[in-house]
Amino acid sequence: MLQGIRRGPHPMGNDSSPTDDLRLFQTGGHPCGYWPERSARDLVLDPRDPRLAAIYPQALEWGFRRSGDLVYRPHCAHCRACIAVRIPVADFVADRSQRRCLARNADIESRIVPARRTAEHFELYQRYLGSRHRDGGMDGHGTAEFDQFLVGSWSDTRFLEMREPGDGSPGRLLAVAVTDRAPHGLSAVYTFYEPDLPQRGLGTLAILRQIEWARREGLAHLYLGYWIDGHAKMDYKRRFRPLEAFDGRRWRRFEP
Repeated sequence: MLQGIRRGPHPMGNDSSPTDDLRLFQTGGHPCGYWPERSARDLVLDPRDPRLAAIYPQALEWGFRRSGDLVYRPHCAHCRACIAVRIPVADFVADRSQRRCLARNADIESRIVPARRTAEHFELYQRYLGSRHRDGGMDGHGTAEFDQFLVGSWSDTRFLEMREPGDGSPGRLLAVAVTDRAPHGLSAVYTFYEPDLPQRGLGTLAILRQIEWARREGLAHLYLGYWIDGHAKMDYKRRFRPLEAFDGRRWRRFEP
């Protein structure tokens, strides 16, 4: 359930339109997606606001994320573990491990395609969830959940496909990085990939290819969502340096 908590001009800052009279809601308590034994709450931008597409780039600056048509930020009463992080792509320098990942996957072809589900996408998505999120609630996702979770109706979203080389036709699909584009950066919404090729490091490769994409288009940042101290599945984000973190007021250089 969403509970309205604030209405009025500039609820998150001092800038003017399009955020005038922006409404925020607070969800009720729900199981935390990262620490199941904890209860979590979120702040959510009004999902009925027709300005969501225009507001979303500023919301990224405020540490929010998109899930389907919802734009949210964790807002738990007794926990501040979720820290929004982003990569300033002009300053990023790959470390030795990341350079090896790029070299190991130099044969993989990337292309940016519209965010539309295909049978090929959905099959890979189900294999990934069955391997990585078995019995976690997501492994039962069908086509409706795929569209609702990843695509959305108003966002400027693209799929970054990564494939094996093909002989005159697209090769086998290995990974899809669902990516939102904003005027100042890209947001890495979700990545799913072939779970039986751990030696390729496809999750790392997806971020490296998104950084290359942002640089090509002259965009300043790649938003990675939330880093969580002590959480094994989120720890990989701190390996991309430099990294910036949102402290609730501004972005600062992040040293975990």
